[in-house]
Amino acid sequence: MSPSPDGEARDAGLQPERTRLAWRRTTLASSVVVVLALRQALRGSGRPVEVAGAAVAALVWLAFLGVAHRRIRELAAGRPPGLGPRAALGVVACTLALAVFAMAVIV
Repeated sequence: MSPSPDGEARDAGLQPERTRLAWRRTTLASSVVVVLALRQALRGSGRPVEVAGAAVAALVWLAFLGVAHRRIRELAAGRPPGLGPRAALGVVACTLALAVFAMAVIV
């Protein structure tokens, strides 16, 4: 148990662990999208648009990995801080970009 700001002990329970696992699952899902995008670009016609799209997807994935890794480390603390608005916006933007790219690859 860790002390709360008002001095009382706080039992975080399993919530931080569940959140950490959710971040890992989301990271795994985005990794699959990027691997499929890279596979499509390599097996496709090799047009510059396909290669550029795969490169952008890889960069978005790297940005998401950075935010997710930082958040997973923060959740290891006894009382983790909340996700800041800038980080939340970044995660949403990365997730939407990967979803749009996945749809573009499918269509």
